[in-house]
Amino acid sequence: MTATDAEPLDDDDGLTDADRACVARQLGRPPRGAQEVAHRCPCGQPDVVATRPRLADGTPFPTLYYLTCPRAAAAIGTLEGGGLMREMEARLADDPRLAASYRRAHEAYLADRARLGDVPEIAGVSAGGMPTRVKCLHVLVAHALAAGAGVNPLGDEALAALPEWWQPISCADEVTA
Repeated sequence: MTATDAEPLDDDDGLTDADRACVARQLGRPPRGAQEVAHRCPCGQPDVVATRPRLADGTPFPTLYYLTCPRAAAAIGTLEGGGLMREMEARLADDPRLAASYRRAHEAYLADRARLGDVPEIAGVSAGGMPTRVKCLHVLVAHALAAGAGVNPLGDEALAALPEWWQPISCADEVTA
C-alpha cells in the first residue's frame, strides 16, 4: 500500500477533526490505522498516535506507537546517525539488568497493542528491535512518550538525549502558519 492509498480514518477512531488534520499535515499524507492520540507534544499537538494492529486492508501492522511529529523525527534521526543505536545494542548484550528491563518494555508494548486487537500474524512481535535489538529509535521514543517514563529504558534514554524539538517556536505555531 502506498501513502496515497492509505485508508481514511474511521469516524469512531477517537481523534478529533483537528487531530486528524494535524497528523495528516505532519506526515504529509493521511495516517494509516490511527486509533487515538497516544501523546501530545508540549505545544499541544499530537506527536504520537496509537495505530490498530490490523490496517483496514487486512495488513498486520506491528507498530502500535507511531511518531508523527516531523521535528521530533528529525532530531531522532540525528541521534540514529550519530551511532546511538549501536551503543545501546552493545550495552544490551553486556548488561543483563538493562536487557531484562528492555524485555519488560517489549512485553508492555505487546500488552498495550493487544488491547486494540489480536493479530496472530504478529503475535510476539513488537517494534523497534525489542526485545533483543535496537533497530529504530523513533519507535522507542514514541513508546516512551506514550507509555510514560520508566517503561522503555532505551526510549527514555533517547528521549532525554533530544533537544526540545518544540522550541524555539511552538509546533502549534508552525502547524497553523
